[in-house]
Amino acid sequence: MRADDFFKDVDTRVWGVDTTKRMFDAQLVVALRRGPVTGHDDVGAAAGLAWLVHDDLERCGTGGTTELTEQEMRDCLLALRAIVGRLGITGFDPPFRDFTTFRNHWVRNGCSGSWQARRDLLDELLDPLHARLTDMETRVFASTLAEPISPRSATGWFRVDAELAELRRHFQIASSEQDYRNVGNDCVIVTEALSAQVYDAKLHLRDGEDEPPVAKTKIRIERYIEHTVPGPENAELRKLARAAVEFAQRVKHSPTATRRDAGIAADTVILLANILRRLE
Repeated sequence: MRADDFFKDVDTRVWGVDTTKRMFDAQLVVALRRGPVTGHDDVGAAAGLAWLVHDDLERCGTGGTTELTEQEMRDCLLALRAIVGRLGITGFDPPFRDFTTFRNHWVRNGCSGSWQARRDLLDELLDPLHARLTDMETRVFASTLAEPISPRSATGWFRVDAELAELRRHFQIASSEQDYRNVGNDCVIVTEALSAQVYDAKLHLRDGEDEPPVAKTKIRIERYIEHTVPGPENAELRKLARAAVEFAQRVKHSPTATRRDAGIAADTVILLANILRRLE
């Protein structure tokens, strides 16, 4: 599951106009706290909740607008603790229960004057949980898609690893053209996570250019490769990265996507992620 899976679109009417409103799925979160929910395995649910909590607490700590209310954050943390306990994961015990107590926590830890210090505080608490959950997901779905030759079980880039685990999950249960297109969409999301991870404007932005957005994955990943292994002798590596991104986009938009197409796209972005990690 992803953080977005804990929200649902609800049809509503505002000033006589039909519209759709994104709303937090409180019933799902409360149900997950009580026990496993059909259609949502505990590992995936914990992984999605962990990112939802991490992202919104970071927004709270860095001047952003949170998606959750105080009570919704409280419900998410309670559910996350319960699921993690069911999975037998130890060591996860956040010293706060909502946004207000998180603020108190960062004040006590001397983070009042620094957004980065608050990010570091959250990373120290949540990164080990992300890593453990990603490893559990990878082990469950390891047999369905390509495995890298690298001795690492994951890249160590938590966002990338979380998206790769979600990609494996969706490919395993895919059975229709729409499912296979959705796998292509997962592949595109993986390339965007890689784009966000490897591109550094201080190193890769050229004079006179504006920083390309994360969605410009070909440009950003190519610049990373050019900087890390420069020279014409590495042109094939840049071409390989472009091809991986282009094929993922093709499957995402294909009206006749097959399981073979989805599998090739998924294998390709998995290997691209590990190639870029090897360059680092």
